[in-house]
Amino acid sequence: MAPRMSFGEAPAVSGGCTFTLPPLILYPFADANGPGQLVESSRASLKLQGLLPAGEASREDLDRSLLEGRYAELRMLYYVGKDLARWIDQCMEFAERHRDQLPRAISSHSFADLLIQDAPESVQTKLRKWGVGDYRAIFSRALGLHCLFADAPPRTILSDEFVRNYFRYADQIFSTKQGESPFAALNSKDFVFELYSSGEYARMLERSWTE
Repeated sequence: MAPRMSFGEAPAVSGGCTFTLPPLILYPFADANGPGQLVESSRASLKLQGLLPAGEASREDLDRSLLEGRYAELRMLYYVGKDLARWIDQCMEFAERHRDQLPRAISSHSFADLLIQDAPESVQTKLRKWGVGDYRAIFSRALGLHCLFADAPPRTILSDEFVRNYFRYADQIFSTKQGESPFAALNSKDFVFELYSSGEYARMLERSWTE
């Protein structure tokens, strides 16, 4: 990964200002079968590893369930990646409007790094409330998949090997993308933003229109 430049290696934030970035809005992305497939995939993985009794299921049946769940995960993360990429684009538009106050080396990598390495505490708290544990892995893999695919890929074009280990490939793609060039590292003391679900944000807008 490319070096994360500190503010000491680029123009400092003007006057010690705290900048409010656009909100990160996540849209629903799971289909009706998604949660069930994820549960079955997890159980199949444990059975294949011998950590749960396989029962009457054959190894082929277990592998099929595993792959179905992994593909459901892949699709979900791809759509999360679309939301994250949209937010990064909005942050870059913000940066263009404030170029004279921001580090020269600020780039899309800076905002991806902020999101994953130093998200504001309010964002981390909301993710935990939503039941998201390792959000760093989820967001980095989501951005990796979004970098790789222009649209959510149909299952028929993906090999079993890729689907089975998609998360390893996504990790490598994200790391490679972040390593393209040096970038200014941002921190949540200087750059703040909020996280909303799409429904939550829509309700906030509705209330603002009626006040």
